[in-house]
Amino acid sequence: MNFEFSEEQNQLREQARGFLGDKCNTKVVRNILDTDTPYDQDLWRQIVDMGWTPAAIPEQYDGLGLSYLELSVIAEELGRAYAPVPFSSSVYLATEAILAAGSKAQKESWLPKLASGAAIGCFALSEAAGQPSAESMAATVNKGSLTGTKLPVADGDIADFAIVVAKEGEGISAYLVDLAASGVTRETVTTIDPTRSHARLDFSDTPAELLGNEGEGWDLVQNIYNRAAILFAWEQVGGADAALEMAKEYALGRFAFGRPIASYQAIKHKLVNIYVKNTLARGNCYYGSWALSTGASDLPAAAAAARVAAIQAYYFASKENIQTHGGMGFTWEFDCQLPYRRSKLLAVNIGSESTWQEKLITAIESDRAA
Repeated sequence: MNFEFSEEQNQLREQARGFLGDKCNTKVVRNILDTDTPYDQDLWRQIVDMGWTPAAIPEQYDGLGLSYLELSVIAEELGRAYAPVPFSSSVYLATEAILAAGSKAQKESWLPKLASGAAIGCFALSEAAGQPSAESMAATVNKGSLTGTKLPVADGDIADFAIVVAKEGEGISAYLVDLAASGVTRETVTTIDPTRSHARLDFSDTPAELLGNEGEGWDLVQNIYNRAAILFAWEQVGGADAALEMAKEYALGRFAFGRPIASYQAIKHKLVNIYVKNTLARGNCYYGSWALSTGASDLPAAAAAARVAAIQAYYFASKENIQTHGGMGFTWEFDCQLPYRRSKLLAVNIGSESTWQEKLITAIESDRAA
């Protein structure tokens, strides 16, 4: 079976790479890194105009009705460019949550806004350091009113609405919350990667609309995270390939003892090891995209495998890229920090590597038992 992308999807890749190469070079990314601007609004509008935000939204809700294979291609190129935009929060998480569990009215209300870029969504699950769990959930909903804190929330400082996971009675449910409603307080928080903004969201008797069935919120989280994990993994593979390219270009242009440092065995081994890990991660991502686009039963295992491999590949590539640059790689003036910062952030945004390793083990054992 051939899991690679089709000719049309590869053409989309080239179009996306050309667009981002022109509109999202490292100067654009560093402008967000060096300032308090949460994201590049001009780039975001152009991404919307390119038709990327409505890619996987059905046509009846003003989307393009494309497959998740096309969305995977877009995700990889956004990761390659370290794009400082809220694409993952709004598209992989908020949009997918509404598609998966939203009522007809909720879909008709929010999906056209997400497709057109008129609204940005975010996903609020975590409440403190460490991995969130149903048992430790403190945010509560009582008769349609939400009270509690979510921290950190990716793009929570700029989003128009949030999908909030909270406790009601003895169960966990998901809620759609308008962040312009009463009782919402936002505070920007600092992370290792300032090019992707995060916030603390405090809710005090804030109106909350049930999303999906009551008491099924935790199952919805697992479903959304499995789907999003594959798209995040593609972002990570794109970033890892960009780090490899950065290291290669520097090694070819940096001379020591009259030779490019790329000609020395120690540097060759570094670059080859990056390539091997990137290729392994890409293979897992191909399989994950197939499972996602076909609704395969082994989606949980495919998602976990792609996520673990991509986390490892991106961190390794970004770390070895700095080492290849030597002492200069640690300086602010060099761009080695961009893939490193993004790799560390993406490694924990929907669960750490150890969390996904446990999910992979569980999924494999479940498949064997079946």
